[in-house]
Amino acid sequence: MQLQTNMAEAHDPAGRTDPLRRSLLDKLREKSDALRAQGEAARKPMEEGLKDIDRVLWRTFRWLDEAMGHLAVIRPKVGHSFRLHNVLTIERPQFDRGFVSFRRRALAGMEVLEHVEAFYRLEGGGPVSLRVSPASATSIEEKLRGSTLPYQYQTEQDERRVVRYGLFTVQTAIAASVRFQPDYHHQVIEVTLRNVDRFESVSLEFAPDKMNESALEDMVKFMLGEPNGFLRRAPLALIRGRRDDATPASPQRA
Repeated sequence: MQLQTNMAEAHDPAGRTDPLRRSLLDKLREKSDALRAQGEAARKPMEEGLKDIDRVLWRTFRWLDEAMGHLAVIRPKVGHSFRLHNVLTIERPQFDRGFVSFRRRALAGMEVLEHVEAFYRLEGGGPVSLRVSPASATSIEEKLRGSTLPYQYQTEQDERRVVRYGLFTVQTAIAASVRFQPDYHHQVIEVTLRNVDRFESVSLEFAPDKMNESALEDMVKFMLGEPNGFLRRAPLALIRGRRDDATPASPQRA
């Protein structure tokens, strides 16, 4: 009878369980609660980091969106010389128009910005005609494609229908952009400038707290060719493109 009583107590649904069994549950509960607390403590800094970068990107979007609107009205001259190897050079183009876009995505149960990107167009003052030999046409076309300058190509033939020259008509409309790409894992924002001061791409890595209004002001000054220190504000991440020190040709203008 004593054995039956102990077994009944061990399975008592009212909670009057064996002290040893209750102690095991307490230990398991303590361990699971501790692990949950550790997980929440680890997630909190990560979530705060995501929110911090997202806030910086939204602030960047709003600031640039207004700046682009003002520049489209003012249409200032840009103090840069855009040289495409030994093919052509565009001096002091004019700001024409621009806009800012963004994309969002889900991350760690949150909706955050995937990137912010400013696009703008510079006008160089009309088309440029390049009369070249057929042998050099392919190389020149590759350079034009890399620059994203719009162009048309046709050939000139003699009376025997032999191609003597190739004729490129190049629109001096420079497509430039600045892209803000967050790396939420490493807590940095990569800023890539394309065709901003030359036909080339340059990337910098900013800590989120360094991407402030002062940095944005410096960046717009850099875009416009005004005195600035933007490229010294963050480590250089990547440079694409090649610089050619050859003497530029003097293209014929239409």
